[in-house]
Amino acid sequence: MDESRVNTSQPADELDRRLILLLQANARESTALLARKLGVARTTVVARLARLEANGRIVGYTARLGGDEAGRSVQAFVGITVSPKAGREVVKRLAELPELRQLASVSGEFDYMALLRADTTARLDALLDEIGDIDGVLRTNSSVVLALRVDRQT
Repeated sequence: MDESRVNTSQPADELDRRLILLLQANARESTALLARKLGVARTTVVARLARLEANGRIVGYTARLGGDEAGRSVQAFVGITVSPKAGREVVKRLAELPELRQLASVSGEFDYMALLRADTTARLDALLDEIGDIDGVLRTNSSVVLALRVDRQT
Protein backbone atom coordinates (compact mmCIF):
# COMPACT_ATOMS: atom_id res chain seq x y z
CA MET A 1 0.00 0.00 0.00
CA ASP A 2 1.33 3.47 -0.90
CA GLU A 3 1.80 5.28 2.44
CA SER A 4 1.36 8.70 0.83
CA ARG A 5 -2.22 7.82 -0.07
CA VAL A 6 -3.34 6.70 3.38
CA ASN A 7 -6.59 8.30 4.54
CA THR A 8 -5.72 11.07 7.06
CA SER A 9 -8.68 10.11 9.25
CA GLN A 10 -7.27 6.60 9.73
CA PRO A 11 -6.57 5.79 13.40
CA ALA A 12 -2.99 5.33 14.54
CA ASP A 13 -1.64 1.81 14.24
CA GLU A 14 1.30 0.15 16.02
CA LEU A 15 3.86 1.72 13.67
CA ASP A 16 2.41 5.18 14.31
CA ARG A 17 2.54 4.60 18.07
CA ARG A 18 6.18 3.44 17.91
CA LEU A 19 7.08 6.43 15.73
CA ILE A 20 5.41 8.82 18.18
CA LEU A 21 7.27 7.23 21.10
CA LEU A 22 10.60 7.69 19.31
CA LEU A 23 9.76 11.33 18.57
CA GLN A 24 8.78 11.93 22.18
CA ALA A 25 12.20 10.67 23.21
CA ASN A 26 14.00 12.78 20.59
CA ALA A 27 11.99 15.00 18.22
CA ARG A 28 15.19 15.93 16.37
CA GLU A 29 15.90 12.36 15.25
CA SER A 30 16.47 12.14 11.50
CA THR A 31 13.90 10.33 9.38
CA ALA A 32 16.62 7.95 8.22
CA LEU A 33 17.49 6.95 11.79
CA LEU A 34 13.80 6.68 12.72
CA ALA A 35 13.29 4.39 9.72
CA ARG A 36 16.21 2.17 10.80
CA LYS A 37 14.89 1.93 14.35
CA LEU A 38 11.41 1.06 13.07
CA GLY A 39 12.63 -1.32 10.35
CA VAL A 40 10.82 0.53 7.54
CA ALA A 41 11.77 2.68 4.55
CA ARG A 42 12.58 6.36 5.11
CA THR A 43 9.77 7.30 2.70
CA THR A 44 7.35 5.40 4.95
CA VAL A 45 8.45 7.49 7.95
CA VAL A 46 8.11 10.71 5.92
CA ALA A 47 4.60 9.73 4.80
CA ARG A 48 3.58 8.70 8.33
CA LEU A 49 4.85 11.98 9.78
CA ALA A 50 2.97 13.97 7.15
CA ARG A 51 -0.24 12.07 7.91
CA LEU A 52 0.17 12.37 11.69
CA GLU A 53 0.71 16.12 11.32
CA ALA A 54 -2.19 16.52 8.86
CA ASN A 55 -4.67 14.70 11.09
CA GLY A 56 -3.61 16.58 14.21
CA ARG A 57 -2.00 13.69 16.12
CA ILE A 58 1.30 15.60 15.99
CA VAL A 59 0.78 19.33 16.42
CA GLY A 60 4.34 20.52 16.89
CA TYR A 61 7.86 19.87 18.00
CA THR A 62 9.44 21.51 21.01
CA ALA A 63 12.56 21.86 23.10
CA ARG A 64 12.29 20.80 26.75
CA LEU A 65 14.48 22.48 29.31
CA GLY A 66 16.92 20.34 31.22
CA GLY A 67 16.94 20.02 34.99
CA ASP A 68 19.36 22.90 35.54
CA GLU A 69 17.39 25.39 33.44
CA ALA A 70 13.99 24.24 34.71
CA GLY A 71 15.30 24.35 38.27
CA ARG A 72 16.08 28.05 37.93
CA SER A 73 12.43 28.95 37.50
CA VAL A 74 9.33 28.84 39.66
CA GLN A 75 6.07 27.22 38.57
CA ALA A 76 2.58 27.70 39.92
CA PHE A 77 -0.86 26.30 39.26
CA VAL A 78 -3.39 29.12 39.28
CA GLY A 79 -7.14 28.62 39.58
CA ILE A 80 -9.00 31.49 37.90
CA THR A 81 -12.66 32.43 38.36
CA VAL A 82 -14.17 34.76 35.77
CA SER A 83 -17.41 36.66 35.48
CA PRO A 84 -20.08 35.26 33.17
CA LYS A 85 -19.43 35.94 29.47
CA ALA A 86 -15.89 37.19 30.14
CA GLY A 87 -14.15 33.89 29.40
CA ARG A 88 -13.25 34.53 25.76
CA GLU A 89 -11.57 37.88 26.48
CA VAL A 90 -9.82 36.56 29.60
CA VAL A 91 -8.42 33.59 27.64
CA LYS A 92 -7.23 35.95 24.90
CA ARG A 93 -5.38 38.13 27.45
CA LEU A 94 -3.90 35.13 29.28
CA ALA A 95 -2.61 33.70 26.00
CA GLU A 96 -0.51 36.86 25.56
CA LEU A 97 1.54 36.03 28.68
CA PRO A 98 4.77 34.27 27.62
CA GLU A 99 5.03 32.63 31.05
CA LEU A 100 1.72 30.80 30.54
CA ARG A 101 2.55 27.15 29.84
CA GLN A 102 -0.93 25.63 29.89
CA LEU A 103 -4.49 26.84 30.28
CA ALA A 104 -7.43 24.50 30.75
CA SER A 105 -11.10 25.15 31.31
CA VAL A 106 -12.12 23.00 34.26
CA SER A 107 -15.14 21.97 36.25
CA GLY A 108 -15.38 22.67 39.95
CA GLU A 109 -14.40 25.68 42.00
CA PHE A 110 -12.59 27.53 39.18
CA ASP A 111 -13.37 28.25 35.55
CA TYR A 112 -9.76 27.88 34.37
CA MET A 113 -6.55 26.32 35.64
CA ALA A 114 -3.31 27.87 34.43
CA LEU A 115 0.25 26.62 34.73
CA LEU A 116 2.74 29.48 34.89
CA ARG A 117 6.54 29.38 34.81
CA ALA A 118 8.43 32.51 35.85
CA ASP A 119 12.11 33.25 36.27
CA THR A 120 11.71 34.46 39.85
CA THR A 121 9.13 34.61 42.61
CA ALA A 122 9.03 38.37 42.08
CA ARG A 123 8.04 37.84 38.43
CA LEU A 124 5.43 35.27 39.51
CA ASP A 125 4.01 37.80 41.96
CA ALA A 126 3.81 40.41 39.17
CA LEU A 127 2.13 37.87 36.86
CA LEU A 128 -0.50 37.09 39.48
CA ASP A 129 -1.17 40.83 39.81
CA GLU A 130 -1.45 41.13 36.00
CA ILE A 131 -3.91 38.25 35.89
CA GLY A 132 -5.96 39.71 38.73
CA ASP A 133 -6.15 43.04 36.87
CA ILE A 134 -7.64 41.49 33.71
CA ASP A 135 -11.24 42.69 33.23
CA GLY A 136 -13.54 39.80 34.03
CA VAL A 137 -11.22 37.98 36.45
CA LEU A 138 -13.04 37.74 39.76
CA ARG A 139 -10.45 35.84 41.77
CA THR A 140 -7.38 33.66 41.58
CA ASN A 141 -5.90 31.01 43.83
CA SER A 142 -2.30 29.97 43.29
CA SER A 143 -0.23 27.02 44.42
CA VAL A 144 3.52 27.15 43.87
CA VAL A 145 5.14 23.91 42.70
CA LEU A 146 7.71 22.81 45.26
CA ALA A 147 8.91 19.65 43.50
CA LEU A 148 7.91 17.78 40.37
CA ARG A 149 7.44 14.12 41.35
CA VAL A 150 6.32 12.65 38.00
CA ASP A 151 6.58 14.37 34.62
CA ARG A 152 5.18 12.55 31.59
CA GLN A 153 4.65 15.74 29.62
CA THR A 154 6.43 15.76 26.27
